[in-house]
Amino acid sequence: MKAKLTLLATVIINTVYLSQKKDSASTKTMVYIAEKFPITRVLNIEYNQLTPYTFSSKLRDKELPEAKVKDFYRAKMSANINLIRKQKFVLSANLNYRYISANTEMYDHTGNGFLIRKGDYHYHSEGLTLNYFSKLFNKMMIYSASASVDGSEQHFERLRGIATATMVLKADAKTKMTAGLLVAIDPTVQTPVIPILTYEHKFSNGLIADVILPKNVYLRKKITENSRLSIGSELNMTSFYLYNIDNTNKKYEFRQIEINSGLMYEHYLGHSFVATFKGGAKSMMKSRLFEKSASYGSYIFQANPHAAFYVNLGLSFDPFIKKTAGR
Repeated sequence: MKAKLTLLATVIINTVYLSQKKDSASTKTMVYIAEKFPITRVLNIEYNQLTPYTFSSKLRDKELPEAKVKDFYRAKMSANINLIRKQKFVLSANLNYRYISANTEMYDHTGNGFLIRKGDYHYHSEGLTLNYFSKLFNKMMIYSASASVDGSEQHFERLRGIATATMVLKADAKTKMTAGLLVAIDPTVQTPVIPILTYEHKFSNGLIADVILPKNVYLRKKITENSRLSIGSELNMTSFYLYNIDNTNKKYEFRQIEINSGLMYEHYLGHSFVATFKGGAKSMMKSRLFEKSASYGSYIFQANPHAAFYVNLGLSFDPFIKKTAGR
């Protein structure tokens, strides 16, 4: 699977809260989808810190001296709000904001050797998502359509669209599985169609396999009635817009696909609040800078970062969450 496409799968994971239905089997199935598919909880705040790491790079196919990111941290906030909730459909709004700060030691082409360059970047996105529930071949179907706009503190930049169709293949007490397709309407995407798969299985020893491809793979264990520990990997992305980097009026987008592998601990604090700690190793795939009007494959700058260690602290609020965080 091409790493540059996998970030799109996270867009389909939308908050779905359902009214009660007379068919208890359908209700249980849809409650599973509601728990499995929120892109975040109703309100989520995170802080992420990376250890220093080096990277090699090319500028317009010219090799550059190895550079180093000496300090990197990111703060992130997101909100998901249901606007309309009916038995057959849910309309929700998604709001996201990220602030990134990085100090990079890079070679100065004017002959001054290596210089420290500090960058502060703001990124936001706003979107609407419509989820519709139906049946096909006697299987539960979830159809989703999303439209979002993103940008920086200076401008709104890009309009994107996502459509998905997901079938619930199995949903019983131990195993739940869905499969579907995602179609992206985005000029920067090279492959607009992506298969998606979710799988959850509860083992007799209390372990839970939790897979959402291509988003994450986790093995979870309930620790107490209000906490759980997970080990695995999840897909992440760093992206933001840049301006006037070559003394022109061109707009650029920086995009980096990442895989975070390690531990995650979640603890229910009461009153709908959940604290989260994540830590481990971050593998960063090729980072690219390209013109906003171009695609990810038509880049002018490419970096190959080495792995780094990360720590992530989070606090979320969700009035619909179950009291037992280790569900």
